[in-house]
Amino acid sequence: MADGAARLREAFAAAERPLLVPYMMGGFPTLGASRDVARALGAHADILEIGIAFSDPLADGPTVQAAGQVALDAGVVPDDVIALAGDVRDGPPVVLMTCLNLVMAGPPERFMRAAADAGVAGLIVSDLPCDEGDDVRAAARQAGVAMISLVAPTTTDERLADVAKVAEGFVYCVSVTGVTGGAVSVDDDLAAFVARVKRAIPLPVVVGFGVQTPEHAAAIGRFADGVVVGSQLVRAIERDGLDAAAGLAGAMAAALRGDGN
Repeated sequence: MADGAARLREAFAAAERPLLVPYMMGGFPTLGASRDVARALGAHADILEIGIAFSDPLADGPTVQAAGQVALDAGVVPDDVIALAGDVRDGPPVVLMTCLNLVMAGPPERFMRAAADAGVAGLIVSDLPCDEGDDVRAAARQAGVAMISLVAPTTTDERLADVAKVAEGFVYCVSVTGVTGGAVSVDDDLAAFVARVKRAIPLPVVVGFGVQTPEHAAAIGRFADGVVVGSQLVRAIERDGLDAAAGLAGAMAAALRGDGN
């Protein structure tokens, strides 16, 4: 199998439009049901992001935090979510998102090998700075799992240069300073932020945090290479069920294709 970074590059190269990256929480609403979620969202996804719940999420807003707590209360552990990724490996490339403590507890070599064996293409470690975690990055490189870097509007040009040295697959631009779930303002500042990241790092740039409507997605897609939709999908599952979430993902994908415009 091609390494994760190559599979992610292929996903971007094959698309003639911005990519849709739906986010789901592994184990929500239940571990069994999350397999159905992965299939349903994956049908509209170019890349599927699956969260591994942890007890002290730094960047998760209340909706994603609550979903993670449901998974934790049910006893869902990282191996369960990695197995979930393996169950849907025939779909779009999967990127996992979690915290450093869970990777270190693996330990990193075991965590990365298990992820690679399940067909995982990439990993986002939300609390791993670009100049730390050499052991984690080495384990990921050995296993062929791309380490996806996060950047924020507050990231300086000097820091972006440091990120460029270790970034793989794509760059995840956090659209706002704070946690997930709040509405993003699609304005010149966000477009300028994405342009600044593109100048510094020669990888596709994906924007997440606060993407709430298909119109949001389409507007961001005019200057970004992809859009992550998370809290809105988790909220749709909680309130209205899987069909509603799948419908929202489909509408987001259609907006990024320009259908109806």
